[in-house]
Amino acid sequence: MSDLRAAIIGYGLAGAAFHGPLLAAADGVTVTTVVTSDPERQAAARREHPGVRLLDHADDLWAHADDLDLVVVAAPNRAHAPLARRAIELGLAVVVDKPLAVTAAEARELVAFARERDVLLTVFHNRRWDSDQVTLRRVLAEGSLGEVLRVESRMERWHRELRAGAWRESAAPEDGGGVLLDLGSHLVDQALTLFGPVRELVAEVATRRAGSATDDDVFLAVHHTSGVTSHIWVSLVCPAPGPRLRVLGRDAAFVLPVGDTQEDALRAGRRPGDGLGPWGEEPQAHWGELVAAEQRVPVAADPGAWIAFYPAVVAALRDGTPPPVDPADAVATLELLEAARTSAAERRVVRLDG
Repeated sequence: MSDLRAAIIGYGLAGAAFHGPLLAAADGVTVTTVVTSDPERQAAARREHPGVRLLDHADDLWAHADDLDLVVVAAPNRAHAPLARRAIELGLAVVVDKPLAVTAAEARELVAFARERDVLLTVFHNRRWDSDQVTLRRVLAEGSLGEVLRVESRMERWHRELRAGAWRESAAPEDGGGVLLDLGSHLVDQALTLFGPVRELVAEVATRRAGSATDDDVFLAVHHTSGVTSHIWVSLVCPAPGPRLRVLGRDAAFVLPVGDTQEDALRAGRRPGDGLGPWGEEPQAHWGELVAAEQRVPVAADPGAWIAFYPAVVAALRDGTPPPVDPADAVATLELLEAARTSAAERRVVRLDG
């Protein structure tokens, strides 16, 4: 059986460092087309995907729809929904880098449109397969924490000044910028996946750096209908990051100091299957601990598995299995992020239907 033929729209960080390598590592799919007008990125695409067809603009791609099976949208956030909609119109399966859209309404419309056309649509919420999340799911299943009361989840970084070329740090929220929509999408998706729908939340959304048009420092207190409370921090202005996870149960806590390193590895040029060791493994220094007062027991880290995403996409297209991420989940994440903005702007608790 011949490989599925994939096109990547956008070859910046997401397209070149994440989607491209993960597609190349997956059986049953080949990157045949990359859309980017940047000469340096075009050269990088040729190195990573020999024989690839290069196009300058997304509008040029649609004339080649008959030569494609899958479109990966890795363009800036504001272009996600329009590009995905065009691909769906042409009957092409779509992977959209998170977030699915800039607004929940736009995302809902896109999901409904894909269902009407019976075209596969999924979202790259890749951090469901972070080592910390895979390990936490195991810890929760083993029951060693007892009843879970509160989860503290952080992605805190230190960029004191605005970084040149980092469009997410300069674009206004309505144009897809801001740390809430960027890193916040990951942590909210993780919280919803692990602990279910939300009853109410309260949020602080701030802009700390001079000259910035968007948020860079966020805190959410999220109350799930399951009874768990998620405290979520995302920040670009934190000189002293807290632990990646602190999960408090009635019997014990799970504390993990450092998050998954798959992003760092891909940025540094590592590739799955490069012979430099098993993919997604974390060093012992990154392991978490089960803590109960003075008792501390190391918890070995399960490997991260971003490499599981595209084989699941191939299986969904070949065998009709569920996609790796239900796009309705991405809508729920955007709804919660919008509720957080409302809470911060109006300084109040926002109640949801969860």
